[in-house]
Amino acid sequence: MRSRYTAYTRGDEAYLKETWHPSTRPAEAILDPQEKLQWLRLEIKSALRLRKRNVESAPVEDADTVEFVATFRVNGRAHRLHEVSRFVREGTPPRWYYLDGHFPG
Repeated sequence: MRSRYTAYTRGDEAYLKETWHPSTRPAEAILDPQEKLQWLRLEIKSALRLRKRNVESAPVEDADTVEFVATFRVNGRAHRLHEVSRFVREGTPPRWYYLDGHFPG
């Protein structure tokens, strides 16, 4: 999660695509180089598997969910992105991939 945030701050399109799961990775560009966007802060709210919110079920070792808030500025105006992201671990050696996310109500 943190490495993907850093890739956004640096405009590293290649890393973002590399760490996005192939089943949900967009074919088009993720970043717009013309957009005047400045990332300000990342706050990890929770890593759900690590906090074991659902103690009745066995943990899934190759899947995790992360809730975060990222603050950024566009054309001088501050915005917040609050997302719950799903990640899966696959491959040899195992590697984490961003699968998808939703915006909590």
